[in-house]
Amino acid sequence: MTAHIINGTEIARTILKEVREEVARIKLKTGRVPGLAVVLVGDDPASEVYVRAKEKACAEAGIASFPRRLPASVSEKEVLALVAALNADPKVHGILIQIPLPPSIDEGRVTEAVDPDKDVDGFHPRNLGKLLMGEETFVPCTPAGIQELIIREGIEVEGKHVVIVGRSNIVGKPLAAILMQKAAGANATVTLCHTGTKDLSSHTLRADILVAAAGRARMITANLVKDGAVVIDVGVNEVGRTAEGKRILVGDVDFEGVQEKASAITPVPGGVGPMTIAMLLQNTLKAFKIAGGRAG
Repeated sequence: MTAHIINGTEIARTILKEVREEVARIKLKTGRVPGLAVVLVGDDPASEVYVRAKEKACAEAGIASFPRRLPASVSEKEVLALVAALNADPKVHGILIQIPLPPSIDEGRVTEAVDPDKDVDGFHPRNLGKLLMGEETFVPCTPAGIQELIIREGIEVEGKHVVIVGRSNIVGKPLAAILMQKAAGANATVTLCHTGTKDLSSHTLRADILVAAAGRARMITANLVKDGAVVIDVGVNEVGRTAEGKRILVGDVDFEGVQEKASAITPVPGGVGPMTIAMLLQNTLKAFKIAGGRAG
């Protein structure tokens, strides 16, 4: 058996088209469009790549982009002042703080300063609390993208055993909260593991759906995967460079070995990654509607 490869790039492209069409209807009817502000502090190369990708996606979707780049020497007070200004700007419907921030700035304080109704990253404590309670809220983009991948691939979640390896606040914890809810595309039995879990295989071998999000290159090998399981690889790990200097990226899953046991698997790159930006655009559109915008 060779696993079906879940094409996150194609699914994300479909979502982008859906968002673009709805934004066009809104613009035609109201003359307004959703607006997204991305705050980048410092010159981290990876963060700059992510920000440019978000700007490009906004342009393709017809969403106004308001990038705000600050030097690494900026004070926390200045960052908080910028966030306050963006909160008050009626043209800005979504605010994203690009992580990581410099060590001198408290990420938690900055995240909490974002208006929860503009928190399109879904990391504000109010939104995370509502997520845990099963209330309507902004859902963190990568976990939301994972659920959307599963739903659009027609993979049944209800009653299944989902094992998540990784307990980060960005992926593991919110994904567990999403998939345990009594809701469509969820209602699963969820086990949350991590790199300190004893006898990891005793958990992963019972998974109908296995999500690898621990940040360790190729840690999920074939002997950890049940025959016929669906495997979702969230990891992005650089393991070297080509002769031309291009980064060599692999996931947290040993793709070559696991694809011979799984029924479906996401590749790296081209799996979960593109879905994160797609869900960011969906969240920005949602924030626009919360602010009083209407679809056509």
